[in-house]
Amino acid sequence: MIQEYIPLLLLIGFVIVNAVGMLAVSHLISPRSPTKLKASPYESGMPPLGGARQRFSVKFYLIAMLFIVFDIEVVFLIPWAVAFRQLGLNGLVAMTIFIVILEVGHAYAWKRGALEWD
Repeated sequence: MIQEYIPLLLLIGFVIVNAVGMLAVSHLISPRSPTKLKASPYESGMPPLGGARQRFSVKFYLIAMLFIVFDIEVVFLIPWAVAFRQLGLNGLVAMTIFIVILEVGHAYAWKRGALEWD
């Protein structure tokens, strides 16, 4: 019984040894010359605006959640499209209901102005 798990245990051991080894080697051979400029925040070549602990607008989080919801929609659509012929009419009806529910949510978010960025 344990012999079936030996390849898996070897792989897990290799991954752990490889990860620890890469971290150790990068720590040992990396150059260290800290300066005030290197320690400062970097924002796409621009000087930072405000502090690092400033609050974000709720709109930012709302857009992020909507992106995740519609990204998950695509994750469900791809396997459905691959198995479309095997699912038949029941699969078509189920996916149509799924898409209609998502589109109702999309229309609601659009109507409430959640997709408008100020």
